[in-house]
Amino acid sequence: MARDGCQGNHEGFMTRVLIADDHAAVRHSLTQALRSEPDLEVVGEAPDGRSAVRLAKELEPDVVFMDVVMPSLSGFEATRQILEQCPRVRVIALSVHASKAYASEMLKAGACAYVLKDGDVQELLDAVEAVAHGQTYLSPGIARYDA
Repeated sequence: MARDGCQGNHEGFMTRVLIADDHAAVRHSLTQALRSEPDLEVVGEAPDGRSAVRLAKELEPDVVFMDVVMPSLSGFEATRQILEQCPRVRVIALSVHASKAYASEMLKAGACAYVLKDGDVQELLDAVEAVAHGQTYLSPGIARYDA
């Protein structure tokens, strides 16, 4: 059974996206890639976990791309807090760590997807599409997650 936040959004509507990553270059690159998609709208960027929680509450995105390791508040804890306050948000974890343990921990925190940063833009779009339809998505480089 999918977590409440992984149920999917309103089919046919613009998907609002918040990007949380402590590296400005990653935020900028991801924002540029997603802005080229007609059904995605980047509504904000957060440089740390605390800002991600605050902006998720203020901006009410449909999807949050969440870096796993960030200053001030980890992606694990930021995900938990966002989903406590905004249960309909779908979190897509972004990481350089291909570890099953990291992926498992993020999924336990409530993330609907775990995407490796070394993937291409199409993989990010595939993750958005999957979570929009209530599915869990894992980068191919991650060992299968057993719930």
